[in-house]
Amino acid sequence: MHAYRSHTCGQLRADHAGQDIRISGWVHRVRDHGGVLFIDLRDHYGMTQVVADPDSPAFKVAEKVRSEWVVRIDGKVRARPVGTENADMPTGLIEVYATGIEVLGQAAELPLPVFGEPDYPEDIRLKYRFLDLRRETLHKNIMTRTRIVASLRNRMNEIGFNEFSTPILTASSPEGARDFLVPSRIHPGKFFALPQAPQQYKQLLMVAGFDRYFQIAPCFRDEDPRADRLPGEFYQLDLEMSFVTQDDLFATMEPVILDTFESFANGKTVRREVPRIPYDVSMRKYGTDKPDLRNPIEMQAVTQHFAGSGFKVFAGMIANDPKVEVWAVPAPKGGSRAFCDRMNSWAQGEGQPGLGYVFWREGEEGGAGPIAKNIGPERTEAIRTQLGLGVGDACFFVAGRPEKFVKFAGDARTRVGKELGHTNENEFALAWIVDFPFYEWDDEEKQVAFCHNPFSMPQGGMQALTSQDPLTIKAFQYDMVCNGFEIASGSIRNHSPETMVKAFEIAGMGKDVVEEKFGGMYRAFQYGAPPHGGMAFGVDRIVMLLVGATNLREITLFPMNQQAQDLLMGAPSEATPRQLRELHIRLNLPEA
Repeated sequence: MHAYRSHTCGQLRADHAGQDIRISGWVHRVRDHGGVLFIDLRDHYGMTQVVADPDSPAFKVAEKVRSEWVVRIDGKVRARPVGTENADMPTGLIEVYATGIEVLGQAAELPLPVFGEPDYPEDIRLKYRFLDLRRETLHKNIMTRTRIVASLRNRMNEIGFNEFSTPILTASSPEGARDFLVPSRIHPGKFFALPQAPQQYKQLLMVAGFDRYFQIAPCFRDEDPRADRLPGEFYQLDLEMSFVTQDDLFATMEPVILDTFESFANGKTVRREVPRIPYDVSMRKYGTDKPDLRNPIEMQAVTQHFAGSGFKVFAGMIANDPKVEVWAVPAPKGGSRAFCDRMNSWAQGEGQPGLGYVFWREGEEGGAGPIAKNIGPERTEAIRTQLGLGVGDACFFVAGRPEKFVKFAGDARTRVGKELGHTNENEFALAWIVDFPFYEWDDEEKQVAFCHNPFSMPQGGMQALTSQDPLTIKAFQYDMVCNGFEIASGSIRNHSPETMVKAFEIAGMGKDVVEEKFGGMYRAFQYGAPPHGGMAFGVDRIVMLLVGATNLREITLFPMNQQAQDLLMGAPSEATPRQLRELHIRLNLPEA
């Protein structure tokens, strides 16, 4: 028999009854039932119930073992007594009567519990991550992640993509976040950067003629952590294609992602229809460029119903500023003063002065609430008709310049959808967001700046760059969103060196900057660059959505904490004086 096991702890079934077996694993828990000891033994594959009674030669050792000890158990498989079967366990029809137990590794007193998975301080969980990973839910999440990544890789291979690895030590590139810099020992005073994304390399692969590239790429960004992005590093399904339009990319990747979601949906439904929503439309309807389409509520502008009305707050704003608008957030089934007051209190908690509302109830002309009384029944009825609302419904209003209130309006829509049960928590709803602005105004620098990816092709090409107001130019840029999260971003690339230089000039960077910062790609485009485009899907976010986690730390093996520290390994750590000398670095630390 094998030194440690003839079977795994998840392998034994009723047809193994009567067999002598050997299993090894961790003691999940020990139960004493009237002098008979029950040991739940756990390994990567599952759990098996082991029994030792006073007649067993293994009983004395069984009395000593404790939770998380590693043991080897010899025994005989037998059917569980009638009435004690456990249908929730794959091994729940059998148990192992122990004839021998050998302790392979004792465990000290645990700093956090593994059995039961109670809430526990995050810093303790991360410091002892090797114990935390023994927890059933986290272990399952990590294994699901592994299967999702393998599925994505297989699907990409099946549709003709080739996996290439791009460099980790590279040059700094303006991808929108801070770089992690790596000092060069051989070239004093110079630094490599860890890639924020393989953007330039994958475009160079297209220029080199490889046509279809992908990789599960590690990306590094020195930015503050948040729930949907870990500090330090993350992984993405990165891809690029030659001789393609935006429609070609959508047609290629939509089935890959939909099929992946369906394969791992775990009982949830996946909408097969994936709408394409222009950025401007998304912002006005949903208040965000990553809308949660499980929520059917759509906002509308109702400015005309308040212009010149008796509600002086809104009417005065409209009269004094032609850019002021009033948006309505419909709230079907929200027609009660109690709900409207709750929403108003929520808005005040968000730093707003309040949230105006109207609600409609049976037998009352017009609507109810202070706004309804000020604007009168005719205007109130016009609002109700425009929004398709009725008795038992409500509507909330925000006013001002849309760019200043759009996020709050979107948050209000999200809250209304969840509070009133309109958001279907049991499905995945995906969409493409298209036609992003190419440029935006940078208030701090007082100049035009790239809105997203500077390597994108502007819609209209060189002609648009030379004849249009830059802030009206759209880009061939697109995101894929799911349930309120951005899960992919990409674009058709600007493969013309002349157009590239012009695009950067408008953003305040001359040809010299392009040649210095992007010299490799700029040179490559002068030697026959094909039209090409691509995108990157956030592996971490996709996994988080599919397993139902609310934080990326629940689907990542060894994450950092909120202060960007690896508590397990003690990183970042101080360098030795010798290391600093070799790198020609002298520290200039801030005063404590």
